[in-house]
Amino acid sequence: MTDTLRPVDTAVPEAADTAGPTTLKRSIGVVGGTLLTLSCVTPASTLFVVVPDLFGSLGTATALTIAIGSLLCIAVAFCYSELGTLIPSAGGEYAMVSTMAGRLAGWLVFVLSLLVVMIVPPVIAMGTADYLTPIVHLDPAVAGAGVMLLATLAGLLDLRANAWITGVFLVLEVIAAAVVALLGFAHSERGVSSLVSMKVAGTHGHTDTVTAMLVVSGLAIALFVTQGFSTAVYLSEELENPRRNVARTVLVTLAISTVIILVPVAAITMGASDISQLTGGNISGMVTAWSNSAVGTFVSLCVALAIINAGIVMVIQNSRVLFASARDKAWPGPVNNVFAKLGRFGSPWVATLAVGVPGALLCFVNLDTLYGVTGVSVTGMYLLVAVAALLARRGSHRHTPAWRMPLWPAMPVLLIAVLAYILSQQETSYLLWTGGITAVATLYWALYLRPRKETRWLVTIPEDAQA
Repeated sequence: MTDTLRPVDTAVPEAADTAGPTTLKRSIGVVGGTLLTLSCVTPASTLFVVVPDLFGSLGTATALTIAIGSLLCIAVAFCYSELGTLIPSAGGEYAMVSTMAGRLAGWLVFVLSLLVVMIVPPVIAMGTADYLTPIVHLDPAVAGAGVMLLATLAGLLDLRANAWITGVFLVLEVIAAAVVALLGFAHSERGVSSLVSMKVAGTHGHTDTVTAMLVVSGLAIALFVTQGFSTAVYLSEELENPRRNVARTVLVTLAISTVIILVPVAAITMGASDISQLTGGNISGMVTAWSNSAVGTFVSLCVALAIINAGIVMVIQNSRVLFASARDKAWPGPVNNVFAKLGRFGSPWVATLAVGVPGALLCFVNLDTLYGVTGVSVTGMYLLVAVAALLARRGSHRHTPAWRMPLWPAMPVLLIAVLAYILSQQETSYLLWTGGITAVATLYWALYLRPRKETRWLVTIPEDAQA
């Protein structure tokens, strides 16, 4: 229990097990960090790939569910902002939670975050094929693998270069989302009250009522819709003046991404010709029906670029997590040495290849249950981050210069209660899959990491961030 609840002493990076520098280069400000973080949220690909599943189960209650999830994410963002300025590390959640709540809690957060960031990119990448259909027909697995390999190559470049690349793609996907919103509102079939009408198409042409329990169950995916704002924390080692810019990037990104996603969702809900079309979730088909095939093609190609954009940023984020875990000696010595290597552009090139290439291979695997597992993982990860935020003002951390959330400790306490309830309402199979993975991770902790606590799983904070 002491390993779970006692804060750990942060360690200065050691060079004994690693070759080359162990810290990343600070090269981006709030604008670059926001562009990269927004690209990880990837509003357009979320709108076109994830939201249709919500329409299928929640119908007209989709916008309401996403709105509630976004409100919850404000509390989550406050926790990330405070912890991210206290512990500005590429390790993200696990560095924050390890420092505040103990090494075992940090290890479990690392496993949950790795589960999310390793599998979500190929799942989204496979959606590229659907939106390239106007110009070429590709097998979804082949298209997804190609996107993952392209993202891997981009991830090897300097982070500043990637900020500009993803920024250009981001503009295109925002334009696509804006086109959908304008067309939906211009062809409204029902009023604003439909956003809370709680209707979904049932069998045999009937309309069913969306229950409150369905909304609560859908909140796990709704939290995932804007989940990418946490990327700002992963980039904290490369942000200039992280004590100030991490919080700004997190909060600005959440606000922008919520608007980009929620406004088109409301427009689609009001503009769909009937409940059956809305529940079907064919957004591209609706856009074509509202306009013409040329506009539909433009929007589809913008979404394809958005997915590629998301792949690039997710590979960047994931490689930083793996790099940080090696620097913090989570693995046997030779593995740590390899994953902690930095290339000529300052990026962790081996870690980038290690997350990108397997991601391409995962595109050929059946991933039907992964959205459910990802929703459970994100909710569990947020829960542990909220626990860490509740403990963030103990001891020396109470006086450390950092951004401080309002309404502490009420905010993290309320968040813990709500997230625990959301977890309790998820499907048993998703809970079992996630629980099984964390059980295996706990065994690795008990048999390998804990007996070697003096030399393994040593959470580090860059020296310039500790000043």
